[in-house]
Amino acid sequence: MINMNKIMPYQLVDIQKINPNIQIDLKYATSDNFTGQIVYHFGCCLLIEEVALHLSRVQEDCENLGLGLKVWDGYRPPAAQWKFWELVPDERYVSDPRKGGLHTRGTAVDLTLIDRNGKELLMPSVFDDFSEKAHCNYMGAPLEAIQNRKLLRGLMEKHNFRGMETEWWHFDFIGWEKYPPLDIQL
Repeated sequence: MINMNKIMPYQLVDIQKINPNIQIDLKYATSDNFTGQIVYHFGCCLLIEEVALHLSRVQEDCENLGLGLKVWDGYRPPAAQWKFWELVPDERYVSDPRKGGLHTRGTAVDLTLIDRNGKELLMPSVFDDFSEKAHCNYMGAPLEAIQNRKLLRGLMEKHNFRGMETEWWHFDFIGWEKYPPLDIQL
């Protein structure tokens, strides 16, 4: 846990310290992402504590359905946000870092559903697909993928997250505005 109480009245926490059942596969800590490069050099998913507690409740609901969560991204340093903006300067997919991205606040999470064996459920697109297949209203995917997308969104909305229309995997915590962007050296 990174204690930032001397700087701010809240903390970034490692989601697996809150709920170790949430699987982590931080795509930007590897070259397995749309940039083809390692974007940041830490392997734990950090979120504002309040956000992590709500995400833990989503995981508990998933477990009741025989499912789980796999997280691809949480807190993102501003340098990473700038790199993404340079590659994809389109606010439908990447927050303008001059406005302070939601990932840089520790209030946004990119994730998917997995089965009991850790296998990702079928979704309408792969992660970081910048096409209409990633949009929440895209209906050209197999019915199973559409149902899985709807299930994920419903579970997240139940626990105070709002989905993004252009990325089925991206969710912002409702109330993110009270948290300023962070620049944490990890």
